[in-house]
Amino acid sequence: MTSLVGAAAARRPNFANVHARSVVPGRQRWDVPAVLRRPKVAEILEGVLRRTPGVREARANPVTGGVLVLHDSTLTVTDIGGLLRKAVDALSKGVAGAVPRSSDVAAPGEAPSATGGRAGVLRPALIVAGGAAGVLTLGRGRLRKAVLALGAVTAATAVVVRRAWQKGLADQGESRPDEPSEHTVLRIVGPHKGKLCVASSLSALCQGTEMALGAFLGWIALVLIKGECAPLVSLGVTGASAQLWFLACGAAVACAAAAGLSYAATLEWRKLGQAVQHDWRNETYAHVQKLELRHLEGERTSRIAGVLTEDISQMGNFFATSANDVVQLATSFLVLVPAFLLLAPQIAWVAFLPMPLVAWLSFHYQDRVAADYAASSEDKARLHSQLVNTLEAGATVKSFCAEEYEAERIDRLGDRCRESDHRTDRSTARHSETIRVCTTASMAGTMLLGGRSVLNGSLPFEVFSPLIGLPQQVLLRLTRLSGIVDQYQRTLAAHDRVQRLRSLPVEPDGHDLTLDDRNVKGAIALENVSFSYPGRPPALDSLSLSIAPGRVTGIVGATGAGKTTIAKLLMRFQDAEFGHVLLDGQDIRRLPRHDLRKQVGFVAQDPFLFDGTIAENIRYGSFEADDAGVVRAARMAEAHGFIEALPDGYDTLIGERGAALSGGQKQRIALARVMLKDAPVVILDEATSAVDNETEAAIQRTLRGFAKDRTLVIIAHRLSTIRHADRIYVMDKGGVIAEQGTHDDLLARDGLYASLWNLQAGEKVA
Repeated sequence: MTSLVGAAAARRPNFANVHARSVVPGRQRWDVPAVLRRPKVAEILEGVLRRTPGVREARANPVTGGVLVLHDSTLTVTDIGGLLRKAVDALSKGVAGAVPRSSDVAAPGEAPSATGGRAGVLRPALIVAGGAAGVLTLGRGRLRKAVLALGAVTAATAVVVRRAWQKGLADQGESRPDEPSEHTVLRIVGPHKGKLCVASSLSALCQGTEMALGAFLGWIALVLIKGECAPLVSLGVTGASAQLWFLACGAAVACAAAAGLSYAATLEWRKLGQAVQHDWRNETYAHVQKLELRHLEGERTSRIAGVLTEDISQMGNFFATSANDVVQLATSFLVLVPAFLLLAPQIAWVAFLPMPLVAWLSFHYQDRVAADYAASSEDKARLHSQLVNTLEAGATVKSFCAEEYEAERIDRLGDRCRESDHRTDRSTARHSETIRVCTTASMAGTMLLGGRSVLNGSLPFEVFSPLIGLPQQVLLRLTRLSGIVDQYQRTLAAHDRVQRLRSLPVEPDGHDLTLDDRNVKGAIALENVSFSYPGRPPALDSLSLSIAPGRVTGIVGATGAGKTTIAKLLMRFQDAEFGHVLLDGQDIRRLPRHDLRKQVGFVAQDPFLFDGTIAENIRYGSFEADDAGVVRAARMAEAHGFIEALPDGYDTLIGERGAALSGGQKQRIALARVMLKDAPVVILDEATSAVDNETEAAIQRTLRGFAKDRTLVIIAHRLSTIRHADRIYVMDKGGVIAEQGTHDDLLARDGLYASLWNLQAGEKVA
C-alpha cells in the first residue's frame, strides 16, 4: 500500500469520516472534514454535487466543514452519503492532498511560500515597500521622495487589506449576492440613510476634535520648552503664561467637544443599529409567517430562530459598533496623511511605515485565531446542546441512575471548552502585545528621525511637536481593522442567510373565487387526490371520499395510512399533487387561504400551547371573546373542572409549550380553543388520545351536541372515539380506503375495522 510522507501526509484529513448531521425530506446536512479550511476543495465538491442528477443545490462551508445538500425525492440518505464519500475519495487522490488549508494558500498567480500562509505571500511586498521607503527618504526632506515612499507604504497596506479581505470572504464559505457587495451596507440600511449620514458626520467631527486635542497638547509642550509658540504669536497671543492659558482652555474645549460628539455619535450609531434590527426582524418575521408549511417543517426551528435573532442582531450590531471605527479610521487617514506631507514630509514615511505591518499582523493573527474561535464555538455548542438534553431528560436520567455519568460527560465537555478558550486567549494576547510593540517602535522612530530633523534645522520644532503623537491614533485604530473586516464579513454572511430565508416561497394565495363565511355548509369531497412527501412513497393514492355537511365523519387506520395528510390538505397546509379537494363544491385551491382557514377549526395530534395563562390560550384566535365565552368553551371541552381546581384558575401560567399541564389537560384546552372559534368545519386529529376513558366519554357526549349544524371530522386510532360517527372511513397503507360505513355496518362485515375493534376491545381474534 502506498503511504504518504512529509507535509502532505500531515495535512491529509480522514476522508472516511463523513457523517450525516441532520436529514429532513429534500434537505440533508453532513459533516465533511475534508473541506475544513480548504475553500478550494469545498468549491470543487460543490461543483461535483451540483452536477449530480437529483441534487438541486449544494453548499460546502470550509469554516465549519459542513455540507448542505438540497435534493428531490429520488435521492435517499444512503445515496447522498455514498456520493459524498466517492467525491471526497476522488478529491483525496487527485486534488485534496495537494490543496493546502486556507492558512497555507498562496494568492492566485503566486507561488506558495515556504513559510506558508498569508504571511509568506505578503512578506516580500512588505520588504519591498519598507526598503523603498527607507532608501528614498532616509534623512532627506524632499516632498517628491516622501510622496514616493508614502505611495509604496500605502500600496503595501492596500495589498494586505485587499488580499485578506478577499480571502476572508472566501473563507466564510457563504455565497455572495449577485450584486456588488460594497452596496450591501446601503441595502441593509434601507430607509435609514439619513441616520447613516448623521452618525458618520458626528464620528468624523469627533475624530477631528480628538486630533486637535493632540495638537493642543503638543503646543503646550512647545511653550514649556521654548517659552512661546510661534503660531499663537501670529494670532496675537504673546507671553508663555497667556499662551499656556489659551492652550489649556483650547484643550479643555476640545476635550469637552470630543466627549459631546462621541456621546452623540454613539447614540446615533446605536439608534441606527436598533432601527436596522427592528425593520429587518419585523419584515423577515412577517415573511416567515407566510412561508409554506413544508418549508417551516423542513427548516429546524432553531435555525430560523437563529436567523431572526443572531443574524439580524449581527447586522444591527455592525452599525452600532464597528461602523464608528470605520469612519474614524478613514478620518484619521484623511487628516494625518496630508498634514505630514505638507508639514513634515521628511518624517512622514517613518510615521506610517508600520501601517502595512500592523495591517498584516492584524489579519494574520485574526486568520490564525479564526480556527480557535470556530473550535471554541463548536465546543460551546456541544456543551449547550448536552446541557439542554440532560435537563429535558431529567426523569430518564434519574430512572437509570445516570446522574454521575452525565456529570462526567458535562465535565469533559467543559474541559474542552476551557482548553479552546485558553488557546484563543493566548493568541489574542500575543496579537495585542505584538501590535503594541509596533506602535511603540513607530513612535520611537518618529521621535528619533524628527529629532534629527529639528536639530539640523530642517524641521521647525513648532511643527514637529503637535504631530509627534498623532500617528499613534491611526496605528491604534488600524489594529482594529481585522476586527472591523471580520465583523463586516460576518454581517455579509448574516445578510445572506437572512436573504435566503426571505427567498423561500410564501404560500401562494392566487384565487378567483370568494368564500361567503355566512353560507358555508361544510360539504367536503376529495376527488382522485394523490399526494406524497419528498423522498417518501405516496401518502395518498387516487383517494376519493365525501364528507356530508352537518355530520360526524370518522377516519381511522394504521399509522402512515394518510389520515393526518387528509387534515393537512383540508387546511391547505399542503396542496394535492393530483385531483381536487372541494368545499361546498368549490376547489379550495381557488379560495383565499385566510378565508378558508377561518371556516375550519383544527386540533393537531400534538396541540401547541403558548407560554401564558390558560385563558389566553383558550382565547387564542378568538381574541375578542369575553370571559363567559372562554368558560363556556372550557366546560364543553371538559376542562373547566381541572382549571377551577388550580390555585389561579384561568389565570394560571402554564409555561413553555404548556409544560405545567398533563397531555390530557393540554388536549382539552386545545379543544376548548377550537370550540370557542365556532367554525362550521372542525377537524380533530387524535384530539383526545391522551385523556382517560371517562373524560373521553364525557367529551364525546359534548361533541355530539357541538356537532349539530356543523361538519365534524374525527381522526383517531382509538375506535371508541368514532364509534358514534355517521360515517367511518378505514384507511389502509398506501393512502387508500379499505372500508367505509357506520360502526355497526363495519362490524357486521367482519373485515379490517372489525379486527381492529376486537383487538382494542380485548376480544380474541380468530
